[in-house]
Amino acid sequence: MSVITHAGRRGFALVERLFEALSDPARGERTAAMLVLGYVAVWTLYGALAKASQDIHIDMSEQFTLSRELAWGYAKHPPLAMAVVRAWFAIFPATDWSYYLLAMANAGLALWLAWRLSARFLDGDKRVLGLALLTLVPFFNFHALKFNSNTVLMPPWAATTLLFLRSFETRRVVDAVLAGIAAAAAMYGKYWSVFLLAGLAIAALADPRRGDYFRSPAPWVTIAAGALVLVPHLAWLVANDFAPFSYAVAVHGAASFASTLRSTAGYLAGSAGYVAAPLLIVFLIARPSGVAMRDMAWPPVSPDPRRRFAAVAFWLPLLLPAVLALAAGVGLVSLWSMSAWALLPVMLLSSPLVLISRRDIVRVLTLALVFPLVMLALAPAIAFAIHRAGPEPGAAHSSVLVEPVERLWRETTDRPLRLFAGFDEFTDGVAFYMPGHPIAAHVLDRGLSPALAERIARDGIAMVCPARPHHLPSAEWCLTAANGIAARFPGGKRLDVTLARRYLGSDGEPARYTIITVPPR
Repeated sequence: MSVITHAGRRGFALVERLFEALSDPARGERTAAMLVLGYVAVWTLYGALAKASQDIHIDMSEQFTLSRELAWGYAKHPPLAMAVVRAWFAIFPATDWSYYLLAMANAGLALWLAWRLSARFLDGDKRVLGLALLTLVPFFNFHALKFNSNTVLMPPWAATTLLFLRSFETRRVVDAVLAGIAAAAAMYGKYWSVFLLAGLAIAALADPRRGDYFRSPAPWVTIAAGALVLVPHLAWLVANDFAPFSYAVAVHGAASFASTLRSTAGYLAGSAGYVAAPLLIVFLIARPSGVAMRDMAWPPVSPDPRRRFAAVAFWLPLLLPAVLALAAGVGLVSLWSMSAWALLPVMLLSSPLVLISRRDIVRVLTLALVFPLVMLALAPAIAFAIHRAGPEPGAAHSSVLVEPVERLWRETTDRPLRLFAGFDEFTDGVAFYMPGHPIAAHVLDRGLSPALAERIARDGIAMVCPARPHHLPSAEWCLTAANGIAARFPGGKRLDVTLARRYLGSDGEPARYTIITVPPR
């Protein structure tokens, strides 16, 4: 017991030294950068271990396959996520661990930008607490591991907020240009970013310093820089009949008022739930009075208008979607709020009425340091539990299907496999894990266009479908479509295989698949 107590005291002393370094103006930035890098490393390792019994999420494999052919836009979303993936895998191998490293590097960059943003509002001690609190928000760890069009927004939202605040206060042209570029990057990530831009614009219009800002070149330079960067995507939208908007309306629109009301309430409650840990911690250690809570949520304009500016910029991107969703009948998902929390430490801690002791801050910092290490220790058990529960077929068997698909293709031809198609998420998932990364051709679920028919005739194709569709009632169409393509381009091969994913000596639930090949011309 004395050994454990001694180790605990020694560990607490180490955390106190870390706190001193983080709150020291001379050492804080360097120490925070090193801490964020360590955070990225630990959570990347957690992702690689905890998800070792399953393949990457469909969003990630889809982005990888789309990134093979870069464009200024795509059917579902703007191109930022795909461009980032393309640049990343030009350097790193296409493996699970490197994808999780990209995901956590993205989250780490968002944390670093939030740390920089908090410097404009918080003293050294509260900045440390703010950073620690953000690391306890699932958006910066568990959800961050799924790199997609939502997580990719976290750095550009934080950067846009930081640079816009700097431009508003300094009115320098270079800051205005950077703010415009950051805002355009956010829009290239997802059109949801329009709520951030609206929030910042309204915050500027409501600020008592607005006269000096709008009489300067800064706002017009920001608008011009952002618009110029967005021109290629706007041209793509016009040329492609605004396809992402049609997709968004088809998936999330035309809802009844009752269902819209439910989804809006779920969005607001879920968003609050995701940041419950920081909220609870601050209220436990600060015990703010009613006056302090009002000052936290809606600070007065005087004597420091910066805090009111931050409050408007914080609340509007969160609440505007709820108002517009109710008016337009659009469904909302609470995960979409994940990019809106860079100002959370400012909202919770910038009030002078919120007093927190140094010892409590060190305790929270200790929790923030211990939590990822505990999760890392639990990662293998989590992976085994997921394996026993049985993940979805695409997550269980995409990588397992690679060997039989490649074996049958080698029996079909000595040419490389250039096209692959499969049932639902298999199309992108299997293509990601194949060494040659063939083009993921969605010819089974979206039909065979003349251009793809010509490409199949020239290059051939391998296709995968569930061999027993009654296990997946919606899978009948897959074999029907694959058999139709095989009949149109004869000369290929067919193989039925039964597969099961193996993890730590234990086999998962087996499934039977049909693999069909069409040889190249």
